[in-house]
Amino acid sequence: MLRNLLTVGGWTMLSRVLGLIRDQLLAAFLGAGAVQDAYQVAFRLPNMFRRLFGEGAFNAAFVPMFTAKYETEGKASALRFAGQALSSLIAWLVILTVLGEIFMPFVIRIIGSGFTHKANDTFEIAVSLTRITFPYMVLICAAALVSGMLNGLHRFSAAAAAYVTFNIVGIIAVLCGALIWHQTAVASAWGITISGFVQLGALLWAAKRAGIAPHFVRPTFSKDMHRLLRRMGPGLVGSGVTQLNLTVDTVISTYLPQGSVSWLYFADRVNQLPLGVLGAAAGTTLLPLLTRHAANNDRDNMQASLNRATNYALLLTLPAALGLLALAPAIMSALFGYGHFTPMDVWHSSQSLRAYAVGLPAFVLIKVLSPGFFAEGDTATPVKIGFVTLALNLGLNLLLYRQLAHVGPPLASAIAAIVNVLLLAAILYRRGVFLPDPAMLGRALRITAASVMMALWVAAAQHLVAPDIIFWHGLWRVLMLGGLITFGALVYGITLDALGVVRIRDVASAFQARLNRRRKNI
Repeated sequence: MLRNLLTVGGWTMLSRVLGLIRDQLLAAFLGAGAVQDAYQVAFRLPNMFRRLFGEGAFNAAFVPMFTAKYETEGKASALRFAGQALSSLIAWLVILTVLGEIFMPFVIRIIGSGFTHKANDTFEIAVSLTRITFPYMVLICAAALVSGMLNGLHRFSAAAAAYVTFNIVGIIAVLCGALIWHQTAVASAWGITISGFVQLGALLWAAKRAGIAPHFVRPTFSKDMHRLLRRMGPGLVGSGVTQLNLTVDTVISTYLPQGSVSWLYFADRVNQLPLGVLGAAAGTTLLPLLTRHAANNDRDNMQASLNRATNYALLLTLPAALGLLALAPAIMSALFGYGHFTPMDVWHSSQSLRAYAVGLPAFVLIKVLSPGFFAEGDTATPVKIGFVTLALNLGLNLLLYRQLAHVGPPLASAIAAIVNVLLLAAILYRRGVFLPDPAMLGRALRITAASVMMALWVAAAQHLVAPDIIFWHGLWRVLMLGGLITFGALVYGITLDALGVVRIRDVASAFQARLNRRRKNI
């Protein structure tokens, strides 16, 4: 499981790094003004569907069914089911896309309702850009189905690698729009839709090579499709509650001063780096494994798998969260403080980042614990929890956004995520699926102690040598941030070794042994 998690995580990390480059270009060329705010709302809508379907409800419903059919009824039956699902999904989404294009002003009045109260033309720009990006929804949801087929057969690399193309196309689009056509937002919007064709094509090619390419058929409401929709419907909210909470943040932020949508977006992008790498990787690799254990009624292995996944997640997520809290201004400055993105934008965005970081471990653990329900075909329970936390998030947003401005929405999401993961863990514990043993709890406490120690040392070092880093020259900012992160990693590793969580010698020996095996294979 760890190998698969690292494989998916590695490709996702590459995608996130390229995504940061794309966002750096957007920040430098557009800054944090009306056009950037409008573009981010235009990007949010199809991206929400990507997160919900690509990493959430669709995979949660489709992957167990496809895997079970492949194992019990054979390849032909599984491919027929996949073809029916693909054809039905595309037919429904095309209709939804056409309606969305027609009624786009009404859609933007919902997700960007605050724009209608502003004197500038942010609302009209958002409508125009969203009409360009909206067809991406059809393409990426179809790609999610093909990706689910590959993941169900443990071909994680091909599926994870395909999503790298989204940011490659996006970088090219931003550069062309800024340097050639002088329409950065419009070109970037077209880049989103074009990347959908590239991703879907890459995944279909990978599926064909694996001998599992789905075929288009006439959409029919078969027994299997009825079962898929029944599982998928409630899971759409249950597994996607994080994205729905972030969408609530976007709606509320449109009522805040100009630039708030952009500050929240860039803060969330940094927060999404560890969340996407660890959360998506854990959920993707854990679901097929838990599904097999559930099919065999093997509760012991389900418990062991969830405990290991939780420890792996905490080992990497806790230092990331505390590191973001300690270095938020330095991180935002080094990544985005160029061109039209001013030091004031850096400071405001770093405040939002710190609020998001409070909930980062909870965001990741939601991805780890949710497969415990999906593996047994239970999508109803997560949706009930989703409604509770969604209502909590909305209430906290309304309570906090006037007093805390751009810090209110991310803090509300963080609190809602913490409540969400506590409810998921409590119910799984009652069912005997998630039973943290003393060894796991001990490791979690030691990981927490090491993470706190790392954050304190890094914060002290930054205060001592670079208290005004956001005003430094760009190159020096990057070099200082790199030095602080390296220092933090060393402190964390040494502390983990001293506490007996990870032995550095053992890790180095295992890494060297793996290199030697690869050399022999070559």
